[in-house]
Amino acid sequence: MDGFISERASWIWGLSLIVLTVAMHALGVVAMALTMVGIRVRVERQPLGLLAVIPIVTGVIAAVGLLLATMHVVEAGIWATAYLWLGAIRSPMDAIFYSVDSLTTRGASGVVLERSWRMMGALESVDGMLLCGISTAYIFAVIQVYWPTLSRRD
Repeated sequence: MDGFISERASWIWGLSLIVLTVAMHALGVVAMALTMVGIRVRVERQPLGLLAVIPIVTGVIAAVGLLLATMHVVEAGIWATAYLWLGAIRSPMDAIFYSVDSLTTRGASGVVLERSWRMMGALESVDGMLLCGISTAYIFAVIQVYWPTLSRRD
């Protein structure tokens, strides 16, 4: 009976953290998207040539990448904190290393969760796929939005 309860807790914690981190990620993407609208409007209103627009668009895409990477680090930190708090991993460094490794679905850290929390680790990999998918889709959307701006310049 004890094993069933701890396995259920692993599922509950894992799914709850997926909901939390996906919601945080979506909020961050929406905030970036709203900011990007303002930047795009200003770029389109300016009589800038292609040589002036290329560094602006490159800077926007680089800034988006940096902000997305920062969000991924924060989300890994949330998972790592949960592992420590739950006793699934004992060392803070191991917890963050395991979390980053799981979120990227690399899975070769060598760190192992306590047996009853292993499902939570698998769910973190699912979360990583979702978060990376959202990030990739957003970067693609940003490029699509700015492509007409680039192609209309002489």
